[in-house]
Amino acid sequence: MANAIYPKFKEAVLKGAANVDLTTGTIKVALVDLADYTYNAAHDFLDDVPVGARVAVGTITNPTVLNNIFDGDDVVLSLVTGDPSEALVIYKDTGVEATSRLVAFLDTGVTGLPVTPNGGNITIAWDNGANKIFAL
Repeated sequence: MANAIYPKFKEAVLKGAANVDLTTGTIKVALVDLADYTYNAAHDFLDDVPVGARVAVGTITNPTVLNNIFDGDDVVLSLVTGDPSEALVIYKDTGVEATSRLVAFLDTGVTGLPVTPNGGNITIAWDNGANKIFAL
């Protein structure tokens, strides 16, 4: 699977739905084991990603959107254990899985992936090139 913005997120943006502004609220990234999760264009909220597939979760601090490009600070996931992980899922956290909107699925061109956790820290270092985390 190539990197993708979840179609349901794009639809929500176009419809002016609540909970789509990536510069407010809490934006998180989950390190995901693809043995337990398969991307599906119909997925819309975090409850579509099984808990067992989420190896670790961190917050993207200082999120920005400028010229249709989403960026934020690198994320350090502390003391990570669990299954090998091959992808990242970005979502807007509301504190409730059924309303935490999925934003992006990244599994291609991400430095450090795949990764096998060994109990140490894992740093998600976003691209510093033109597209940063992702571009619309």
